[in-house]
Amino acid sequence: MNKRLSRGFTMIELLTVIAIIAILSAILLPVLARAKDSAYRSSDIQDMNEIRSALQLYKVDNDVYPPAILGYASIYMTGPNIGQVIPANAYNGHLYSKRLPSFETLRPAYNREPFNIVVKAVWPKADNRAPGTAPILDLDGDGDIDANDDPSDARQAFDGTVVLAETPLAASPCNGGAPDTDACFYKVSGYDVAAVRDPANPGGMRNELRYARFWTVWGTGGGNAMDDPRQLGYDDPPESTVVTWNSFFREYDGGIPRRIRKELVLFLGGAARTFDSRDVHERSWRVMP
Repeated sequence: MNKRLSRGFTMIELLTVIAIIAILSAILLPVLARAKDSAYRSSDIQDMNEIRSALQLYKVDNDVYPPAILGYASIYMTGPNIGQVIPANAYNGHLYSKRLPSFETLRPAYNREPFNIVVKAVWPKADNRAPGTAPILDLDGDGDIDANDDPSDARQAFDGTVVLAETPLAASPCNGGAPDTDACFYKVSGYDVAAVRDPANPGGMRNELRYARFWTVWGTGGGNAMDDPRQLGYDDPPESTVVTWNSFFREYDGGIPRRIRKELVLFLGGAARTFDSRDVHERSWRVMP
């Protein structure tokens, strides 16, 4: 009777197999991560373009752009849920659900926030280049773009301060249902506000504004013929107007975004496009297509 000898792996063979698996994992995991990142970025670009179209429809219907993309967070005023936050996906906002049938369009792919989390937000970083040194448009109409086209009052009015609601909230979820002058946003609405690393506290986070009808000193104060026209609150903003931007793909050095084209910026006259994250961080609505 023949006997077969069975033989298992030797320790050296086992270690070799483990080493091969580790090497393959080290090669494949970054590739898979980049593939997922690319798929998420493509999905978000498509969603941002749908948001732009929905905003244009809103403008046709109302002659103005809305004060927020989704809308300020609200609470139930009557019924069995009185005093509780209306979940974002149950809230009839400016674009959802009349002009955007899916709420997911308003949520960037990397945004995993629950529908009932509400936050106050601060203004993003303002362009800190000295007025007169960084003109971007011919504001005085003389045919030249020079220092006279970069007055301080045509610059971003606020930097890092809490965003005020255009109309004070009679019952704010961010203030326990009490009246409040501060704007209260759904954190899941990633094109109204975005959670980013705090440049003043690299280990901390802050919620920054991403959409505003007016953002300059003159704009928030009533307007001026020399103001930057690239603001949604003016009658006919140019195609280069920044609508919102997506910061969920940023990479950081401490609290400062790296110089890498990870930001997605949506302009009024065209599709969302990638930008250097550091430039968007430092200039906000002043970036140009």
